[in-house]
Amino acid sequence: MMINYPNGKKGSNTVVVKSSGHRGMNLENDLNLSNEYYRQLDRAIIYKKPTPIQIVHVDYPKRTAAKIDEAYFKIPSTTDYNGIYRGRYLDFEAKETASRTSFPFSSIHPHQIRHLQDVLRHGAIAFVIIRFKEYEETFFVEAEKIVCAYQDKERRSLPHSWFKKEGILIPLSLTPPVNYLKVVDELYFKGE
Repeated sequence: MMINYPNGKKGSNTVVVKSSGHRGMNLENDLNLSNEYYRQLDRAIIYKKPTPIQIVHVDYPKRTAAKIDEAYFKIPSTTDYNGIYRGRYLDFEAKETASRTSFPFSSIHPHQIRHLQDVLRHGAIAFVIIRFKEYEETFFVEAEKIVCAYQDKERRSLPHSWFKKEGILIPLSLTPPVNYLKVVDELYFKGE
């Protein structure tokens, strides 16, 4: 489906919408579609970071069908996404949980928390997007809040109610599926 706006003509104002039936897709796919939408509008440049792997063995049954048989992670990955928006560096992690009651801290690794702390220290806009699949709810949580909660050694998870209080619900939409830049605007660029 193509949406042409604001002047109705095809060209630089044309935005390609991949699918209107995004519900049920995983968070990563929704974020990738959202980031593509932002790029097409020249609103932001945000990409999914590739996971660094070391390929050990590749099987070549035929020239056009190479298959990686063995690989391992070279170094722990940092966060899922980074880029630039309105002249500021953005860095964020995206997680999903199938739990109805809480988000387990085992889903976030210590090196990811350290990375969020590092980019915050250098002035980045950093956050975590967490989706509760059961409720189809996606929350934006400032990295400072996640880091602080993570460092509380008493906790092994954050209850769903914590996200309702401390996070910002990102409503599902057609374009983009996860409009997290609306929240970034409200938190970091209010009044500009």
